[in-house]
Amino acid sequence: MFPSLETKYRRFQELEKKLVDPEILSDPQKLLSIQKEYGGLKKVAAALKSYHALKDDIEAAEMMLEEEDDPKDREYARKELDQLEEQMEKMQEELEDLATAGDSITRGGLIMEIRAGTGGDEAALFARDLYDMYTRYLDIQGWKHEVLDFQPTELGGIKEVVVSITGEGAFHALQFESGGHRVQRVPETETQGRIQTSAATVAVMPEADEVEIDIRDEDLQIDTYRASGPGGQKVNKTESAIRITHIPTGTVVTCQDEKSQHKNKAKAMKVLRSRILEAQQQKEANERAEHRRTLIGTGDRSSRIRTYNYPQARVTDHRIGLTLHKLDQIMQGNLDELIQQLLEFDRQERLNSQATD
Repeated sequence: MFPSLETKYRRFQELEKKLVDPEILSDPQKLLSIQKEYGGLKKVAAALKSYHALKDDIEAAEMMLEEEDDPKDREYARKELDQLEEQMEKMQEELEDLATAGDSITRGGLIMEIRAGTGGDEAALFARDLYDMYTRYLDIQGWKHEVLDFQPTELGGIKEVVVSITGEGAFHALQFESGGHRVQRVPETETQGRIQTSAATVAVMPEADEVEIDIRDEDLQIDTYRASGPGGQKVNKTESAIRITHIPTGTVVTCQDEKSQHKNKAKAMKVLRSRILEAQQQKEANERAEHRRTLIGTGDRSSRIRTYNYPQARVTDHRIGLTLHKLDQIMQGNLDELIQQLLEFDRQERLNSQATD
């Protein structure tokens, strides 16, 4: 009934065997990779185990009902079967959710990038507001986050911030935040009370490990330079900032958040792997687009996805036509309603796609 989940369950069982294999146990890198994949599949495996056990219980209850002659025993068997079938309906809904969620449900970690767009200082201040909104949401969810790169402006805004986020279900929940975010409000610097429209972009990328994305040293160009603060202010007298260029793809990553060159390089490599994985996944998504495309799952950061209108205290997600007059709550990190509606829309799109395939 759920072939994609059965495939993942078989993979989970394979990984269980590998975790006790002496050859794997002696290789820390392989072991770490397998443990990560194993952990990601745990939720699917637990659900499939419960499903198979419930299926067996229903078959046993059906046999008991057929074999019983005593009216009281038959009534008892019927009640038990009814309860089991009710549990099965709920279980099938859960498995359907897991199946339609695709691979996003098994991924925990992600890299989020927020950049100021058009609008000058106001765009940078809006990028800071988005960063604060997401970090509040992460705190509410109990997920961990680490800043990999942070480029502030003199007025307290953000040119760009790159954050690593880890936690069960984090990528699944935040996967549709990629795109252009627009704000309409009166800037603090505006003396005549005119509403200005500014923008910021958000990119959400699945975190990739070294085994998933293999990067050869000879394919990298690594440059070092002195880190600088807002307005060119020097914050480090040594060349601790790192710029890494992946020559085959032309992908460039910079990191200057740490005073240690070694730490900046490690963080930059983390972002680089995720950007390369995102590009690969985007290419595959484009190739599949003629067969199936969920309207909100393109991940194109150049397209406008959402507007935050302060005078009307509303947030509108243009992809699914959703407007919530809860701007204050949303900016405080209460994103559950918005995120759940996006996930449900995607779920229905996937179900419709499966029905027409």
